Amino acid sequence: MVDFTQLQEAIKSYDSARENLIKKSRDVLKLSKQIIYAVHRGEMENAKVLVAEIEKERAELNAIAEHDPKMVYEGSYKIAEQEYVEAILYYNFVAEGKLVDCDVLPEHFILGLADLPGELVRKAVFLAGKGNVTAVLKIKDEVDSIYGELLKFDFRDNEIRRKVDSVKYDLRKLEDLVLDLKLKGKLEL
Repeated sequence: MVDFTQLQEAIKSYDSARENLIKKSRDVLKLSKQIIYAVHRGEMENAKVLVAEIEKERAELNAIAEHDPKMVYEGSYKIAEQEYVEAILYYNFVAEGKLVDCDVLPEHFILGLADLPGELVRKAVFLAGKGNVTAVLKIKDEVDSIYGELLKFDFRDNEIRRKVDSVKYDLRKLEDLVLDLKLKGKLEL
């Protein structure tokens, strides 16, 4: 005999956990944007505080996601994870000059990594305006390296493929910026 009460309770429990997941995902998303904004403004101490805060919020998010294995494929969770990756990668690149690994699903990491060059282009344009061409070159080289690594994958997911294609266009923007600096005599190649 089918236990409809048990089925109702299971669905209600999942829906309740999903609602909590969506709310906590928004918290992680908001902090990700605040980290990126702080780094763009050069407020690294504030960004460091926000990084500690996002780690706490993300731990709570993951605790909610453990309710059911399907939770990690919910849209709000996936977006929060990729934005988290982008923010952490951006913070660490600016703070320490290198990319770090993040403990997320590989697909979520790739999505966040593919968003990173957009922020790096913004940073490079700002740095070019300040005359810091060495940093611009470092950013271009990093995006070139990221793109080269991503080309080694055989992505079947359309969303990932589109994001990887956007890395190519970000790299082109950086190459154009470097060429412009060269033509203006601000850079010796």
